[in-house]
Amino acid sequence: MEKPTVVSGIRPTGYLHLGNYFGAVQNFIRMQDDFNCYFFIADIHSLTTHPTPENLQSGVRQVLAEYLACGIDPEKATIFIQSDVPEVSELYTLLNMNAYLGELERTTSFKDKARQNPDNVNAGLLTYPVLMAADIIIHKAHFVPVGKDQEQNLEMGRKFAKRFNRMYKADIFPIPRPFTFDGKDMIKVPGLDGSGKMGKSEGNAINLYEDPKSIRKKVMRAVTDTGPTEMNQEKPEVIQNLFTLLDIVSTPDTVAHFDELYNKCEIRYGDLKKQLAEDIIKYTAPIRERIIDILEDDAYLAKVAKMGAEKARESAQKTLHEVKSVIGFKKLF
Repeated sequence: MEKPTVVSGIRPTGYLHLGNYFGAVQNFIRMQDDFNCYFFIADIHSLTTHPTPENLQSGVRQVLAEYLACGIDPEKATIFIQSDVPEVSELYTLLNMNAYLGELERTTSFKDKARQNPDNVNAGLLTYPVLMAADIIIHKAHFVPVGKDQEQNLEMGRKFAKRFNRMYKADIFPIPRPFTFDGKDMIKVPGLDGSGKMGKSEGNAINLYEDPKSIRKKVMRAVTDTGPTEMNQEKPEVIQNLFTLLDIVSTPDTVAHFDELYNKCEIRYGDLKKQLAEDIIKYTAPIRERIIDILEDDAYLAKVAKMGAEKARESAQKTLHEVKSVIGFKKLF
């Protein structure tokens, strides 16, 4: 029986952080035995923010090494670089012909980006959901692991797949569905700034590649309050965020210890932060060491990228041939 296909991508615009790892990558590792997985590095998507060639190349290399260091197996899953599969860009062009200005302008992600960067409202931002759709449906994905911030873009991808099938009266694309592991939402890892989730652009993240000194410095600067004033009072968000991080990386005994101190109004946030920092360092150290080793092995990185590109292109070429055939592109001469 054929395994269902899963597709997911990440832009190479910064190091993978704890939020990426616990919220997504851990699930990718679990998926690779039971699904036909395509995990790609979305370097074309990153061009909307105009990275320098040097930053683009180093970012791709870093994420590839981090994926491998975390445990994604290139023999089980297809790991590839988006720009190594030109068929994606061709399908993106074809899908753009059936995507309409009004629906693209109404997407939340476009409106947010345009508001945040009014001097860089480029066409790539506007058609971001179309490229995302091409990434997904070119491999005929059944499932896409997405966070809340990408749900609308996935819904747009579903719309484009349905529209194409309907326009050309052909059942080319399965309609991809959002994926949550075991029917549960992916773990939301809070940032260190007191609210929201950990993110690359928010400056509130601990990276998997982060050195111990930097981790300690960041954690000790994490937002707190003046402390509890009543026994067993409910924790405010800024404090609950620290306990959520503690719950992710520390032992149950450690969490219980600090929880008891909080409930008794005896907690010292400095002690909690020191413990949290050391537990993060202990958890990430093996991953960081593997990242360093892999980054030093150019031959291995090149081999993985080449193998992934070949597997991804084989899938993409097959789908693109079907698409062009139903559209009416035929070789006449």
